[in-house]
Amino acid sequence: MDARTNGPGGETVVGRPAWEAVLVWAGFPVLGALLGLGVGPLADWAIDSSWVPEVGPIRFISELPQPQGTFVTVAAGVVLGVLVALTAEGEVLRVAVGPSGVTLTRDGKTRSIARGDVTTVFADGKELVLIGRTGVELAREKSDLATPRLAAAFTGQGYPWRDGGDPHRDEYRRWVPDEPELPAGANAVLKARSVALEKGDQRDLAELRDELSKLGVVVRDQDKRQYWRHAKMGG
Repeated sequence: MDARTNGPGGETVVGRPAWEAVLVWAGFPVLGALLGLGVGPLADWAIDSSWVPEVGPIRFISELPQPQGTFVTVAAGVVLGVLVALTAEGEVLRVAVGPSGVTLTRDGKTRSIARGDVTTVFADGKELVLIGRTGVELAREKSDLATPRLAAAFTGQGYPWRDGGDPHRDEYRRWVPDEPELPAGANAVLKARSVALEKGDQRDLAELRDELSKLGVVVRDQDKRQYWRHAKMGG
């Protein structure tokens, strides 16, 4: 997908640049094919090397009849490359900015946010953030999309893009267990979220972020630490 194209209803769509998509869909299968081409000779070398432990898969690959064996390993490499390309494509964030709202799509899942709910948009490092009227984050999505393209898409549609980053940056404090200033239930959610953060469980992290949002708490992550702030009117 191009970096910026006109979508339906006058939307501005920001996604993976066309050259990058070509690189992913052509590059990974080619790399897989090269890997498949080299795995046979590598297995033969391993069998002939007394210091390399002989394991079943190495012996199996080494004893494949040729040239059929090479065809099989190359085909397997191409399939592996396609699977990697599919995974990489699914991880890309697609942002559609329109006069009525914003649509965020990743890995086949879509999230829509009404224009009237958005008061501030900015990039926080590699994350796209949309803030609502109460100061709660409506969305915080990791993205490798270039900030200038995102800024152009939002400003072009009349959204309040902030070049200076998070206007609430100085309000965050590091979470510690049993923080007394948090609302009831928030400490338990943050504790569960700290476990998800250690595991790298992105689904749990997102769901627990939403739970905190309902409690009026905004959270951001840095180096596997959680920093929080209260949402407030006029955000």
